[in-house]
Amino acid sequence: MGRRNVIKAAAATAATAGAAGLIPGLQAAVYAAGSDKPEKEEVRIGFIPLTDCASVVMASVLGFDKKYGVKIVPTKEASWAGVRDKLVNGELDMAHVLYGLVYGVHLGIAGPKKDMAVLMSLNNNGQAITLSKALADKGAVDGPSLAKVMAKEKREYTFAGTFPTGTHAMWMHYWLAAAGINPVNGAKLITVPPPQMVANMRVGNMDGFCVGEPWNHRAIMDGIGITANTTQDIWKDHPEKVLGTTSEFAKKYPHTTRAVMMAVLEASRWIDASLQNKMKMAETVADKAYVNTGVDAINQRILGRYQNGLGKTWDDPNHMKFFNDGAVNFPYLSDGMWFLTQHKRWGLLKEHPDYLAVARQINQIDLYKEAATAMKVSVPKEPLRTSKLIDGVVWDGKDPSKYADSFKIKA
Repeated sequence: MGRRNVIKAAAATAATAGAAGLIPGLQAAVYAAGSDKPEKEEVRIGFIPLTDCASVVMASVLGFDKKYGVKIVPTKEASWAGVRDKLVNGELDMAHVLYGLVYGVHLGIAGPKKDMAVLMSLNNNGQAITLSKALADKGAVDGPSLAKVMAKEKREYTFAGTFPTGTHAMWMHYWLAAAGINPVNGAKLITVPPPQMVANMRVGNMDGFCVGEPWNHRAIMDGIGITANTTQDIWKDHPEKVLGTTSEFAKKYPHTTRAVMMAVLEASRWIDASLQNKMKMAETVADKAYVNTGVDAINQRILGRYQNGLGKTWDDPNHMKFFNDGAVNFPYLSDGMWFLTQHKRWGLLKEHPDYLAVARQINQIDLYKEAATAMKVSVPKEPLRTSKLIDGVVWDGKDPSKYADSFKIKA
């Protein structure tokens, strides 16, 4: 389709649909048709069956990808280790992936070492810590009460994350430590793929797990687990999944990379725009091709309607967010650095890395700013942000070595 035709078609669409809503689309059509035409038009993006794969899926389902001159092919993967391997060997171009997995691969502490890139953040919040119903019946319903039960009833307690350097493993470690439980020598931590968490808890393979939705809510629906804490209780508006790729792919196909980022950004904005959109998203991702669960396992928590499985219900304003006026999607350097501090804290990294330098290598801030600016999405002024976590400790990214060494409970 020639440049002139693209402009003409976009202008016609804008005229029929009311120009106000489609000016960014018109700009994008022009943007994609000139010298910035995507070098590679079909992009395979891996995802794991979790609610937070939604922006990648919706970018494809709603055709936002075509608008920017690319075709997103979402490919469902069985485990995070599988996602890692396929990203590294080029079977996947990009992935909906754990923040800490990308950093782990870049530093060679999560399997093969390869230079990696975080293009943008896909979501904040929306994961949880689930404890087994058997533990809850003994009074373990949150961190402090779990510590009491573990102190009273001595045995090996097993908790699961989804990947050794990933977000869920780090939330689980942090949460246990905040309750005074040493996750290294006071408990056993295992790795289980997200869709297998509920089945493993059902047969008694673990006492608790940390995973993304809908698997925490599913455990409640199935009567085998309770929600002890959400991850937004641990860190409000925490970084979670990212759109990740190899550094090589981002360098070789910059226009393709930016086009995909714009399509996913647009899908993120669309999801957060209304309750109606969230419900449509829940219906879409619940499908067998994606998460493969009932819509009712997804749609409550996506709207912030929580229950803990013990009769308590609440509306959580800090539920899973995909856009939040662009605040979600900016790849803050401090977010990436935080995972490195925890990798050091728990002995996955033996020495302090150059935290800031590593984050600058991985997080593609300039590329993100180009995509966001073209879409009139607001960009934060600073690449570092300040947060207070569940134990009252403040993280601001300013002295990562000191922060990593400051914890009483560590490896």
